[in-house]
Formats: sequence, C-alpha cells, structure tokens
Amino acid sequence: MINDRIKENLDNYCYREDFKYSHKNPYHEKLSVFDDFVLRDEQSEALKGKWHQEIFHNKNPLDVEIGTGFGHFMQEYCEQNPERNFVGLDHRFKRSFALARRLSKIENKNFRYLRGRGERLEFIFEENEVDQVFYFFPDPWPKARHNKKRLFQRPFIDASYKVLRPGGKILIKTDHEAYFEWMVEVAQKQDLFKITHLSRDLREEHPEHFLASFETKFEKIFLSQGVLIKSMVLESLK
Repeated sequence: MINDRIKENLDNYCYREDFKYSHKNPYHEKLSVFDDFVLRDEQSEALKGKWHQEIFHNKNPLDVEIGTGFGHFMQEYCEQNPERNFVGLDHRFKRSFALARRLSKIENKNFRYLRGRGERLEFIFEENEVDQVFYFFPDPWPKARHNKKRLFQRPFIDASYKVLRPGGKILIKTDHEAYFEWMVEVAQKQDLFKITHLSRDLREEHPEHFLASFETKFEKIFLSQGVLIKSMVLESLK
C-alpha cells in the first residue's frame, strides 16, 4: 500500500513554479556543444506551447520519453518514425552527454533532447500539446524511505493529464514488481485516465503489442535473467 503521507505530498519542490535547477556538474557545460538539438534545464520551459511552431515547424504528433537512459529506444523510434516529433529527457549528466554525442550523428532531427526532470512536464509543454508519454524502466527507488522519490505519483498523473491531448497515452514498462504494483495502485485511484492495457508478463501475454516490439538496453539484461516485463497503458479521458 502507498503510504498516505507520501501520497499526499503534493508540495514536491520539483513541481513548483519557483523551482530552479542547481548544479556544478562539468557535463552541463559540455552539453552546449550540441545546442542545435539539446536544451538544458530551464531552456526547454521557454518553449512551452511553441514546440510545433518554433522547434519542429510542423503539426506532427509529439511524443515524450521520460528517462531516456542510454537512448536506444529514442534512437530506434525516431529513425523508424520520421513523421512524428520526439522529445527525450533525462537528468543524468554524463549519460546525457554520451547520448547527445550519438544523437548528433542522426541526420533527420525530428527530435530534441532535454537535460531536465520529468516532474517539469507541465512547465515544458502546454495543455494538449503532447500525444504520448513513454516511461520505461524508471529508477524504482526500492527502499521504503526513498519511495517518495518515485516519479509516478498523483502530481505526475495531474501534470501528464494537462499536457496530453484528449485520448493521449502514458505507456509504461518496468522490470520492478514493487514499483509496478505501486503504479497500478496509483492508476486505479485516479479518474483522469483509463487503464487500456495491463500485463505482468508482457512477452507471454501480449507479444504483438507495441510495447513488446522493441527492447531497451536494460530490458535485454532483465530478459536474459528471466525477469518478467510488466507493462501498463493509460489513456486520457478528457
């Protein structure tokens, strides 16, 4: 069960309008080499409501991935779906730099990469600006005292609902049983989205589903260890 104190912690600083990024990591400045497609910290928030007009210069669907990790899904998806716009974001510095270096080699720039936080969705995107949100193999923060750091809580649900268009989706995959049950419980206690897909063994139960059509770097490791992949899709009810 989700601790009520954690569930009601809606004043998370990362969700507040006065939030400010603060760091001294050297990779922050190194990322400036890729300024043609990388946005750092608050830079992306100046583009709220302007992604289609000023960045992609088209009206194509916009997909967002929270926690791009090593970027294998982002690279593959962008190359296979040139008719869609893509924004990937992660807050890890060194990993972000390594990914940006690989992304720089892709000719079709139907994407942007953000060094930022998933909690800032409603400050990065305008209402109804996003078509899909991908959330794959997030940090499960398994220790009870760290559960409050999990992204998938009611404030994130509310923010996702704001930025997603009517019928927009949140697509989720994870290896972690406890975090998955946490996410299912959160999803079942809200009325902004309906659960259209739910599986505790994606590969066995839904081999033809979109979520089973690719493997992230982490996913390949988990599958080789015999770990079952859990998945869920939420669809906006607005």
